[in-house]
Amino acid sequence: MGEPTAKTAKSLKDHRADPPDGTVNGASRAAAEPSAAPSVAESLRSPRLMLARLRTPRTPRLWFELLLIGFSYWLYSQIRNAVPAERGVALRHAADVWSLERDLGLGVEHSINHALNSVTWLIVGMNYYYASLHFVITIGVLVWLYVAHPHRYAAPRLVLFATTWLALIGFWAYPLAPPRLMPGGGFIDTVAVHHTWGSLSQGSLAHVSNQYAAMPSMHIGWSLWCGITIFNLARPLWVRLLGLLYPVFTLTVILATGNHFWLDAVGGVICLAAGYGLVYLLYGRWAYHLPKTKAQKTKAQPQPS
Repeated sequence: MGEPTAKTAKSLKDHRADPPDGTVNGASRAAAEPSAAPSVAESLRSPRLMLARLRTPRTPRLWFELLLIGFSYWLYSQIRNAVPAERGVALRHAADVWSLERDLGLGVEHSINHALNSVTWLIVGMNYYYASLHFVITIGVLVWLYVAHPHRYAAPRLVLFATTWLALIGFWAYPLAPPRLMPGGGFIDTVAVHHTWGSLSQGSLAHVSNQYAAMPSMHIGWSLWCGITIFNLARPLWVRLLGLLYPVFTLTVILATGNHFWLDAVGGVICLAAGYGLVYLLYGRWAYHLPKTKAQKTKAQPQPS
């Protein structure tokens, strides 16, 4: 056997570099390259690719989130307050709700309202809780999601927004007066009695806030969203338990202050459930079970045999 010629050596080198089966060191080239999210142009051409792009974890943009939250809350306030303030209709609906609850033997709001109003320091604290924590804690949970779970942020945020938008339908379709505004109902308006500040139902603020948009209760919708989010994503057990207790405290507050019937809370729960259902349809899984990172998503995908 003689020495290989230069041509033969080059042919052998090329053969080793480019195997005929299209593999690199025995592994698929496609598998060797990280999968990327479909481009916007590709997504627009295929609903399947659009879903794939939606479900791909990505870091949210701070400027966009701030703009979205600010605009959405402004729009929510404008629409909510633009709902016709039909006082007569809202009071009739309140009488119907109160009658239904009593027929069911569950008209507990009156007793809770009077019992907790007798403890001045407690009811004053609840007035401030109702006026402020509703916003502070919800925004706080959104910020925590953004910082601690950026790749899981989009789905829970969409749940919150969908819940809020659905609530607007309820405000329009079923104007409802809160118990404290029912003539002859015997309910105590705790903010008016104890002269606490911060309520949109008192003073000049009452003219820019719709008092007859009580169904569904977004205090319950938002607080339950906070509780579920904290329970699913927080690590310390005591924090997770506090998350579950938060909507329970909120339910007690909205009843004690005479701002809602418990059926309003049921309406808030229904809106939240619909929000979670919508996100499940879009993402194909529970909002808090999405991949933490793109690498985790790629690893979870089955490799071609």
